[in-house]
Amino acid sequence: MATASAAYWERLWADGRRYRQVTGAETTLLAKHLGPGRRRPALDIGSGDGALARHLHHRLGYRATGIDCAPTALALAAAQDAEAEPGPVWQLMDFTSGDLGELLEPAYAAVTCRLVYRWVDDKPAFLDRVRHVLAPGGILWVVTELAERREDTDPLKKLGITGADVEFLTAGWSVVRTADLDLLRCYALQL
Repeated sequence: MATASAAYWERLWADGRRYRQVTGAETTLLAKHLGPGRRRPALDIGSGDGALARHLHHRLGYRATGIDCAPTALALAAAQDAEAEPGPVWQLMDFTSGDLGELLEPAYAAVTCRLVYRWVDDKPAFLDRVRHVLAPGGILWVVTELAERREDTDPLKKLGITGADVEFLTAGWSVVRTADLDLLRCYALQL
């Protein structure tokens, strides 16, 4: 089974698996690179428990949609909507294979992909799909671990993307900005 399959992720979420939480340092970088949303649409791919989509929506002012291929993750995200005002929209979808016409917006000012890119099997097709839904001047925000930041003997080294993955990720954008967070690197990639 491919690690990017919906069944793989659903099983992990249903079994209670949780992932690294969004930190204050990360939200500061996000605000710096994406700026205020001004009610423009944002898409969070692989939204998991929804923390990033909620931050985009409630704190930065985007109209956020969080998509995930795991129903349990989306149920958890929806259950955590505690703000008085309406929160992000949650949509069950595998971005790598789903019908992009089913997304709520034809284009997004910001597309986020936090701790997801490493698990995408067909990265060229994924980035083509992102470019298809990103509005002109829009920003793709990718947060991922880098393999080079771990020792070769570290079994968690496989959680990071390789130098070749980085080159492919950053090619073809008009603006590429990066910021580091411990083992993670944040990429702000603009069309």
